[in-house]
Amino acid sequence: MSPKKNNIKSFFKSLPKNMFSGFVVSLIALPLGLGLAMASDAPAISGVIAAIVGGIVVSILGGSHVTIAGPGNGLVGVLLIAITTLGLESAYVAIICSGVLLMLLGFFRMGTLANFFPSSAIQGMLAAIGLIILGKQFHIMLAHKINREDTVDYLLEIPHTINDAFHYGTEGLIYAASAGVISLTIMFFYSKIRNKYLQLIPAPMWIVILSIGFSYYFEIGLHEANPIAKEYMISGIPSIHQIIAELPRPDFSSIWSFSFFGSVLALTLISSIESLLSIKAVDKLDPEKRRSNVNKDLKALGLATVGSGFLGGLNVVTVIARSSVNVNNGASNRSSNFFHAIFLVVFIVFFSTQLTRIPLPALMAILVYTGYKLASPNVITKMFSIGKEQLIIFFVTLIVTLKIGLITGILAGVFATLIIHIIINKSAGLFLRNVLKPNILMFKEQDGKNNFYVSVKHFCSFLNYFRLKQHLDAIPENKDVIVDFSMCEFVDDTVLENINSYQELFAKRGGNFEVIGLDMHDTDSKHPFASRRLLAVPKIIKNSLTRRQTSMEGLAKDYNLNYSSKKNKNLSFLNNFLFFSTKKINHVYNELALKDNSIKLFDIEFSEGEFIAKEVIRSTMLHIDFNYVIPEFTLDREGFLEKVYAIAGFKDIPIEDHDDFSKRFYLLGDNEAGIAEFFNDDVTRFFESNPYYHVESNGNALLVFGKERLASIQEIKTLFDFGKRLKEVIS
Repeated sequence: MSPKKNNIKSFFKSLPKNMFSGFVVSLIALPLGLGLAMASDAPAISGVIAAIVGGIVVSILGGSHVTIAGPGNGLVGVLLIAITTLGLESAYVAIICSGVLLMLLGFFRMGTLANFFPSSAIQGMLAAIGLIILGKQFHIMLAHKINREDTVDYLLEIPHTINDAFHYGTEGLIYAASAGVISLTIMFFYSKIRNKYLQLIPAPMWIVILSIGFSYYFEIGLHEANPIAKEYMISGIPSIHQIIAELPRPDFSSIWSFSFFGSVLALTLISSIESLLSIKAVDKLDPEKRRSNVNKDLKALGLATVGSGFLGGLNVVTVIARSSVNVNNGASNRSSNFFHAIFLVVFIVFFSTQLTRIPLPALMAILVYTGYKLASPNVITKMFSIGKEQLIIFFVTLIVTLKIGLITGILAGVFATLIIHIIINKSAGLFLRNVLKPNILMFKEQDGKNNFYVSVKHFCSFLNYFRLKQHLDAIPENKDVIVDFSMCEFVDDTVLENINSYQELFAKRGGNFEVIGLDMHDTDSKHPFASRRLLAVPKIIKNSLTRRQTSMEGLAKDYNLNYSSKKNKNLSFLNNFLFFSTKKINHVYNELALKDNSIKLFDIEFSEGEFIAKEVIRSTMLHIDFNYVIPEFTLDREGFLEKVYAIAGFKDIPIEDHDDFSKRFYLLGDNEAGIAEFFNDDVTRFFESNPYYHVESNGNALLVFGKERLASIQEIKTLFDFGKRLKEVIS
């Protein structure tokens, strides 16, 4: 059966699961869409329209696999300002224009945009958005509508609102506030109730069901009107016929104003960042570990936003919470996004009148909980554990966002990050000199395994991470990759966090992703994402073992070897090796050795050249000591350079009756007869049937290594095993 037919068969086979997942997601999307729209001062139905248009358009044209599209939490603050300053009709035009810009970002392949923002600044921005949502909606949740100029003022008013709620004299307000408090309690404690039947219905939908049930209880059971104050009930939910008949007329009269351009830019920036971060996060959740085409998704989201704006809806973004629910319920392709939209249409067509029975405080409780999750104390704790400097970036972004605006806030976070990086490294030149230089070298190693080796130089931070990402994205996830930071002076937390994601991805897809070269880097925190800088005498070497050293120590225990992480400057055992005749050895470290010290593997630092031509190189080598004399020789894989050597007069020693060996290997040495005798049938066949290494003899020992770089743990095991077997064959 062809792959295409297989895909079609798999699609239809998974359709019931995706339909069920779409239904579950729609149960969350309905109350959230209503709540987000009302929190933005837009008509309640506009949030549902965004979810419907987004679900249909993105499921058909998008480049992701299990994401859900709809109105986003992060846009509430921007939409609120846009609608307040421009008016609803002009705000729809701003939404349409932001959709066009989002499409252009996709066409110009600007999906890498999110990589230019440091992680701590993004966390600060999201926390600020959470506080904006929480501050505005908390008062409505307790049936206490207020108007303040500043977001901070809304937050400062929270204690007064709580106090007022205890002194309400009106029954309608008491019931309204009670609905809000009960709904918030459900949101906080629902996840702790581990009942598979109860949890078939998500917490937000339980709030909707209980609210409507409460209304019917008074109407049918007690024959009384709903006791909740009318101003705190949802109103203005149109039927599907009204929606079609009353399509909004966008007002283009304000398009040349500064506030209009500011709103469009803010909407585009936040929707693109929220979507890109969500897509990246959902790719990690995808059981099949597929990579989304982010540029294709941006185009689809932009088109959906344009359509939503014309129909009276909000911006369409990729949403992480609903996407997570989608994955958890067994979704496997984009059809679940489509079905979630179809079920929302069904709700609006058949149950639009029932939605007016939901109390406004109940919906606001869902948003208050969402705001709290974005700005919870756990976020601050996480930032502190990565590094104290991350808290500064976090709070700079958060405070500036709250006091001035989202765009200014994120730019302040980027600027603060750059300043802190300069202070940490005590050098502005490191960034100014190298920011435009290519700093990534990647090649496939032709050693039979086709491993990918990636070397990172100068510095790697949010400023130039996109270069590293481009190379890593080009590597199939089932391959072996080594990323070497030994020549990199500074690596920031944003890069390390993303590198960790790649490690998880490759591990789940059958590949191996190993990071080397960070042993000589110092950090003030033990967190794996803490920023690292290269120092002459790093504290981390003095005080504790690095991850690589811990792995090597574990390897020593497993194989009953001796291990020492200390620098060793007693280098007499490396004397007389031709390889080091023009090089200066600084030290060896991370030594693994047999009990009798006859075989030892070590990391080594040496330099070539002097002054401006000086290059410091770190590599992993194996030393095999013999208690008898062996001929001096050098053995390498035969390549173009070796053929040039032959022309220059360096003679390749042939081994009799082993033509294949003579073709594949280049063997040099003065004692031709002794070397030919040393390379007997067993030794020659051993080299023919094993991986290629540079092997060199100084007369009483062998030096063996693969590449002039640090070896991964996997390569260390292979090299040590090669050395043990080689010694046995020679002996």
